[in-house]
Amino acid sequence: MATKTKKTIEPEKNVATSKLDILITIINKKKGDFYTDLMPSLGVNFTFKVLGEGTASEQMKSLLGLSTSEKLVMFNVISRDKVPNAMATLEEKFRTIKDGKGIAFTISLSSVIGKSIYGFLSDNRTIKEDA
Repeated sequence: MATKTKKTIEPEKNVATSKLDILITIINKKKGDFYTDLMPSLGVNFTFKVLGEGTASEQMKSLLGLSTSEKLVMFNVISRDKVPNAMATLEEKFRTIKDGKGIAFTISLSSVIGKSIYGFLSDNRTIKEDA
């Protein structure tokens, strides 16, 4: 009687194993350039920005000390291992930069197609294509 053996798939040696997250940051529009320039230092290699509009009433904005409802929403792809440092840095900037308050959170990516795309999004330039 023949016995079945399980095939094991070994991970490729040249591919990093860090998972990716989408870091979403919502900030005042006028601080967009500051936060855009900050992102590469956090290990972010891709940023997509869209304009947003807050929904708070004038009374609520006055109560909270907010001057404008124009927002910038930044979508950044970041390696999961870099998220704790990025969140700590953003929290510190939100507290210390004048009119630099914001909200930041992450969403996990479940998959990415292709080593080149993964290498670009993860800011990992050591990934090599097969010959």
